[in-house]
Amino acid sequence: MKFQIKSRWDSSKVIFETEIECSADTYEGVKRGLAIRAAIKSGAVLSGADLSGADLRDAVLRDADLRDAVLRDADLRGADLRGAVLSDAVLRDADLRGAVLRDAVLRDAVLRGADLRGAVLSDADLRDADLRGAVLSDAVLRDADLRGAVLRDAVLRGAVLRGADLSDCPVKIANIHQKVYAAASLPNALDMGSWHATDSCGTTHCRAGWVIHLAGDGGRALEYVMGTPAAAAVIYMASDPTLEKVPAFYCGNDDALEDMKRLAEAEATAVEATP
Repeated sequence: MKFQIKSRWDSSKVIFETEIECSADTYEGVKRGLAIRAAIKSGAVLSGADLSGADLRDAVLRDADLRDAVLRDADLRGADLRGAVLSDAVLRDADLRGAVLRDAVLRDAVLRGADLRGAVLSDADLRDADLRGAVLSDAVLRDADLRGAVLRDAVLRGAVLRGADLSDCPVKIANIHQKVYAAASLPNALDMGSWHATDSCGTTHCRAGWVIHLAGDGGRALEYVMGTPAAAAVIYMASDPTLEKVPAFYCGNDDALEDMKRLAEAEATAVEATP
């Protein structure tokens, strides 16, 4: 049967038409996915195309031109998007679990609510991308450019951000690991069950809460804009660009303190070794 890929801006405009092998009652997302694969294979440019809901699991979309395309609710699990150009594309609520987006251009892309668990975004251009509420647990963003990206309520649990460009983060804490451990290791100072204590003293926080507290007014402002875990993650990574991944914010007190102590000791050793 014939299938048409149309413009997101004008539904009467056909960008690509092809024959696909499936029955008429096949799920629309599968049909669209087959057509997209055919388009990419033929070298067609799908910028500005409506690709919403497409089933593109494990699709090879390497170096594809998908600028301004709409991929809302698309299933891109395991897809190969290395080098793809997705600037200004809309991937809201898309499933990108395990997708490979190394060197992809996602500048100004809308990834709000997207599931990027375990995705590889090393060296990706994410400048000014909208990642609000995106799930980036265990994603690899090594050396990615995140300047201007909106990370409010993004889940960065276990994400690898080493070398990522967070240079526009206005808040940094010198010797962050030693300061966080020194504060959190005091008696009754750590409660991993809540971001901040409700008592008036303000002397009890979880790990992320202590990062915000120690960062002062700048930390609180960033927390207001991004939410506690995302703000703390960004401050951690901006303060120590050599940190491999975002520290654990969802564990017990003992495990958190053990990890904080490990990082503090390593930091102290590195400082002593600096000429």
